[in-house]
Amino acid sequence: MEIPVMSNILDKNDQIAAELNSVLTSRGIFVVNLLGSPGCGKTSLLEQTVSLLNNELKLAIIEGDLYTSKDADRLAAYGTPVVQINTQGGCHLDAAMVKAALSQLDLDPIDILIVENVGNLVCPAEFNVGEHAKVVVLSTTEGEDKPLKYPLVFRQSEAVILNKIDLLPYTSFAMDDAIRDIKGLNPQAELLQTSCRTGEGLTTWIEWLKMRASQTREMRKL
Repeated sequence: MEIPVMSNILDKNDQIAAELNSVLTSRGIFVVNLLGSPGCGKTSLLEQTVSLLNNELKLAIIEGDLYTSKDADRLAAYGTPVVQINTQGGCHLDAAMVKAALSQLDLDPIDILIVENVGNLVCPAEFNVGEHAKVVVLSTTEGEDKPLKYPLVFRQSEAVILNKIDLLPYTSFAMDDAIRDIKGLNPQAELLQTSCRTGEGLTTWIEWLKMRASQTREMRKL
């Protein structure tokens, strides 16, 4: 007899995630589940995000890593509330982990909560963590084949950030192919091209965050 263990795990996770989403929506907090491979630039993007938004909106970050607090330490240096989750080898965060981390944050002043998931394009896509939107980062150093190799995360993401575009001249990354494949998987995805080193494209990313945060605040009034 086949036991649907994975189905039960996902069902329980989705139940907790829905509860978290309801609570955070009622507070007007926009929640992003930030996904991407190790080294794609998620933490660098968050450093730039905090720097550019700090005077307008209050951010908090939940930082997921297998081990160490190096990324959380980098982000905490900007004065942003950061909670570290170490999965001790686990390949993704889940809703229960995020729920526990939230108990360490003062939610009252927060406008945007960003959950930086474990570096992985596979497992994190299957586990909701209470987010309003998944955002996946793909860097030019990874290759344009990743959307078709790991389609689920690109199908589920509301925005796709093509990062490290300053390195395009030094890679064989085929931007047109990447965009075509992403649009084929997810025609509604917002496509953003960024460089955390030069600042190119970051304004568009910030404006997208502000727009979605405003929409979430409006949901609180409904």
